[in-house]
Amino acid sequence: MSDTTASAPGFLTRATVMTGRSLRISRRNVDAVITSMMLPVMLMLIFVYFFGGAIDTGSAYDSYVMYVVPGVLLLCAGFGSATTAVAVSEDMKGGIIDRFRSLDIGGTPVLAGHVAASVVRNLVSTTLVFGVALLIGFRPAATPGGWLAVTGVLLAYITALSWISAAMGLLARTPEAAGGFTFFMSFLPYPSSAFVPVDSMPGWLHGFADHQPITPAIESIRGLLLDQPVGNTPWIALAWAAGILAVAVAASGVLFRLRTR
Repeated sequence: MSDTTASAPGFLTRATVMTGRSLRISRRNVDAVITSMMLPVMLMLIFVYFFGGAIDTGSAYDSYVMYVVPGVLLLCAGFGSATTAVAVSEDMKGGIIDRFRSLDIGGTPVLAGHVAASVVRNLVSTTLVFGVALLIGFRPAATPGGWLAVTGVLLAYITALSWISAAMGLLARTPEAAGGFTFFMSFLPYPSSAFVPVDSMPGWLHGFADHQPITPAIESIRGLLLDQPVGNTPWIALAWAAGILAVAVAASGVLFRLRTR
C-alpha cells in the first residue's frame, strides 16, 4: 500500500468536509434557506387562523392547532429537503464533481455531505416551526419516551426525504428541474391526515391517504406529542422511512455513476 493511499482520509472525514462545504453554501444562499423555513410557518398560520375554525377534527382535540402542528412538522421536512436537490444539481452542472473525483472523493461522501447539511437545516427549521406553534397555543403532553420517539421519527423522515432529494438532483438536468421534482414530496402531506381527518376526504381517496408513507408518521408524531395511544404506528412509520432511505441511497449511487461515467 502506497503512502498516498495509506494517508487518504476515510469516508467519515470526507463526508464531514463535504457537510461543512454544503453548510457554507447554504450560508451564502440565505434567501433559499429563509424561504424553506418560513413557508411551513406561514402555512401553519394560514391553516390555524384562516381555515381552522371551519375544520372539525373531532372531540379529541381542544383546538385545531393541536391537530395540525404534527402535519406541519412533516411538511417542513419536505420544503427543507428541496434545497438539497437544487444543490446537488448545481454541483453536477457546475463541474465541481470532476474536481472532487480528481481528488479521489467519490460520489457517496459528496451526497452524504449534502444530506447531512439538509438534516441540520431541517432541524433548525423544525425548531422554528415548533417554537411558533407554542406561541399560538400548541401544548404538547408527551412523556420523555414520547419526545425521544418523536425525535426519532422526525430524524428518520428528514434523512429519507433528503436522500430522495439528492437522487432527484442527480436525475434532473437543471437546478430548476430539480426544484420542480421536489414539489411532489412537498405535496404528499396534503392527501394525508396532516390537515384534515382522512374520513372527511372523498371515499376514493381513503386508500391512498391511509397507506401512503406520510400518514403513519403524522399519526405517530401527533399521538406521541399529545400522549395518546399510537399502537404500532411508529414502527410502521419507521419501516416506511427505512424503505425509502434504502431505495434512495441505492438510486443515488446508480444515478451518480451514470451521470459521471
